[in-house]
Amino acid sequence: MRLNRILLSSALVVVALVIQVSVLARLHLPGAVPDLLLLTVLGLAMVYGHAGGALVGFGAGLLADLAPPADHAAGRYALVLCVTGYFAGLIKPENGRLKSATGPMAVVVAAAVGSTLLYAGVGALVGDTAARHVGLTGLLFSAALYDLLLAPFVVPGIMWLARRADNDPLTESGPAAKAGDISTGWLSSGTGLRIGSQRGGLGALKAKARTRSARVGRIKGVKRL
Repeated sequence: MRLNRILLSSALVVVALVIQVSVLARLHLPGAVPDLLLLTVLGLAMVYGHAGGALVGFGAGLLADLAPPADHAAGRYALVLCVTGYFAGLIKPENGRLKSATGPMAVVVAAAVGSTLLYAGVGALVGDTAARHVGLTGLLFSAALYDLLLAPFVVPGIMWLARRADNDPLTESGPAAKAGDISTGWLSSGTGLRIGSQRGGLGALKAKARTRSARVGRIKGVKRL
């Protein structure tokens, strides 16, 4: 990964983890806890692709494994977010633009359910049966619901920041500049503003040409008199 991606991802992951531990974990909501760290990984993965998503997910998960008050084996959540980031990055379009919000919303629900199942499965392999006592069905439903409600306030902003960090002013003519902002697909399916601006530009050029021709006609008429 490039340096700007590493710096941005690290900052976003640290902020998400701090909010996750200090605020969301203390809300005492029924069932699961809204997973801000998961949503951050999803937003970055849908911009950086499967390889970048896997790397960001592994780093974010490992940091969550080591940060207090973690009470599970180190590497467990790193594996979960690594796999989740990889599969989330697979939906990244080639032109960098998502057509609608349906795809990201489906990814959020699938990631919430899949990460919960994978976390519980890995826990069962290492002897952690806490998910059975709490109720796996309730955890799956609440995790999907909380993450889906939180996603519109988190994922578009994460994707916008990731795209902005990739737009180097020295390479405005490169592929990153030609590709549209991927976060716009979350809220709309295209507004046609570029086409409208191009039409407006052509109209302005035609108006200027008419004005110049009118002035030339006036000047010629004066000379003839």
